[in-house]
Amino acid sequence: MAGSALRRLMAEYKQLTINPPEGILAGPVDEENFFEWEALITGPEGTCWDGGVFPAKVIFPADYPLSPPKMKFMCDMFHPNVYADGRVCISILHAPGEDPTGYESRSERWSPVQSVEKILLSVVSLLAEPNDESPANVDAAKLWRENRNEFEKRAIRLVRSTLGLPPPDC
Repeated sequence: MAGSALRRLMAEYKQLTINPPEGILAGPVDEENFFEWEALITGPEGTCWDGGVFPAKVIFPADYPLSPPKMKFMCDMFHPNVYADGRVCISILHAPGEDPTGYESRSERWSPVQSVEKILLSVVSLLAEPNDESPANVDAAKLWRENRNEFEKRAIRLVRSTLGLPPPDC
């Protein structure tokens, strides 16, 4: 199984290097281990995350693409769909099949037709448009809903932090 997973990951990496999505760099940490990737995700233009560069890790299971990878931001992140420890909570990364909570449809969850590129693009979209109905970070979701201005100020501080800049004068 790991052999076919490795071939698939190598092919996806090749595709990402030939035609990288705008604002995303991703690839294996080293060529000895294609099952652990690093990614740099640029915050979507026109959002409170604009200009930020967010490092993340993507860990692939031995049976990839039958099972989804796990993704975690390696910087501070305050977002409704990111746990306090940086783990990304998004439907595309949830195991295939029926959702035990009944919230997600089968089509929203992982399937082997997904790819690293689709995952990363989904995360960029999630930054721009959080799903506050099923939050991983309840405090972030509450602030997003009830005080968007304060949420955006907090996001801008994180953006500046990712760039090594001091917080803005607010």
